[in-house]
Amino acid sequence: MQVFATFGVGDVFSSKSHEQEVTQPSPVQSSPAQPIVAALELSKNNKDRINTPTAFNSFKNNYLVVYSLMMAGDWLQGPYVYFLYSQYGFGKGEIGRLFIAGFGSSMLFGTIVGSLADKQGRKRACVTYCIAYILSCITKHSPQYKVLMLGRILGGIATSLLFSAFESWLVAEHNKRGFEQQWLSLTFSKAIFLGNGLIAIISGLFANMLADNLGFGPVAPFDAAACFLAVGMAIILSSWTENYGDPSDNKDLLTQFKGAAIAIASDEKIALLGAIQSLFEGSMYTFVFLWTPALSPNDEDIPHGFIFATFMLASMLGSSIASRIMARASLRVESYMQIVFVISAFTLLLPIITSVIVPPSEVKGGNISFAGCVQLFGFCTFEACVGIFWPSIMKMRSQYIPEEARSTIMNFFRIPLNIFVCIVLYNVNAFPITIMFGMCSIFLFMASILQRRLMVVSETEMHKSRSQDWTSMRDRIEEEQPLNAI
Repeated sequence: MQVFATFGVGDVFSSKSHEQEVTQPSPVQSSPAQPIVAALELSKNNKDRINTPTAFNSFKNNYLVVYSLMMAGDWLQGPYVYFLYSQYGFGKGEIGRLFIAGFGSSMLFGTIVGSLADKQGRKRACVTYCIAYILSCITKHSPQYKVLMLGRILGGIATSLLFSAFESWLVAEHNKRGFEQQWLSLTFSKAIFLGNGLIAIISGLFANMLADNLGFGPVAPFDAAACFLAVGMAIILSSWTENYGDPSDNKDLLTQFKGAAIAIASDEKIALLGAIQSLFEGSMYTFVFLWTPALSPNDEDIPHGFIFATFMLASMLGSSIASRIMARASLRVESYMQIVFVISAFTLLLPIITSVIVPPSEVKGGNISFAGCVQLFGFCTFEACVGIFWPSIMKMRSQYIPEEARSTIMNFFRIPLNIFVCIVLYNVNAFPITIMFGMCSIFLFMASILQRRLMVVSETEMHKSRSQDWTSMRDRIEEEQPLNAI
């Protein structure tokens, strides 16, 4: 899940002592989830696999290589952003403003770059992502606060493109080449399995090796990220074709914004989808700040790197489950995601439940407590739900968002999300942790209710469309019968 990389460091601002304990995956630790993920992938039978032609497989593999390189460039930066800023001598408040600038720029410029992607071309937008993020990486060499602030702004713009331009290009190119709609789910699930799971773990270990084991320092992972992004950009330039949302010259940015807003307001399915995405991702990003203090309320010595790797493996497990589910045409995304949201809501209630049932300990330090172990199991379950969420929400977006304004609408969805994250960042220490988890749980229950509504609306329209088709067919038959009689 892009969660940890998006914030730079997984649990930044989440623990009083965490300024010295940067989340860095340990290369010597492995997770018990590894054999489960491997077994699930290897145990797929014919019902779980979709037979696809060579042309599609070549197209899919090309996209997966590019997407993996893009995500490697994103994930490599994660473990050392906060640590690098602290090494330059900046305090928690100054670092907080840097992160807020990143989310603010994503909110302000996201819709603009999304509209430009629809109008000027999604391939160009993907290349722009690479350039913006490479420049952001270069700024990390400077200890000047203004230069680092510029880097965060560039990173925010790049994040908006990462979450919209690549998916928009994939959907449009998939449809343009005449591939079956069901095959799109296969690409989505594989992209999440690789980019948000396997690549995240490998990137964390590689960043740790560059910065610590080889002694190149905390800037080295950013240089490596720039190299991966450059390779990915070269592949895009050499092998991708351009596609557009609406290439007509008679629409300016304001007209595109109005068109996207009208599409959201006039189509209940799009509005529901945007609300669901904002509620889930808002809870997901808040969780990033909360898991460390939840597992170590008394400064327990918890293995951050091991836990991070376990979260990523749980997310891979979820994406593998999603690929199995979406391979079965009888199971609709709108149906099973209701269950996923309810399970997610319950897992984030566990910190509140354990705080009531298990008496709090006053002993400082030591190993993770029993309550922490229970919460850790719940958090891993939540990460598995996140792994299911990403390919599923991509599938629904491909169905409901109109092609001509896809990138614009997707970045519209991120506006309330970025506002919420900025508020959380600014007030992360203002509320008890149980209140924050309770709020996230409520959001996820609301997402489940809205998902139920989305399923009802989509099924109603589907039945209405089938009824109209049947009526039209019957009328044609009745018209043809007198002619046949003659």
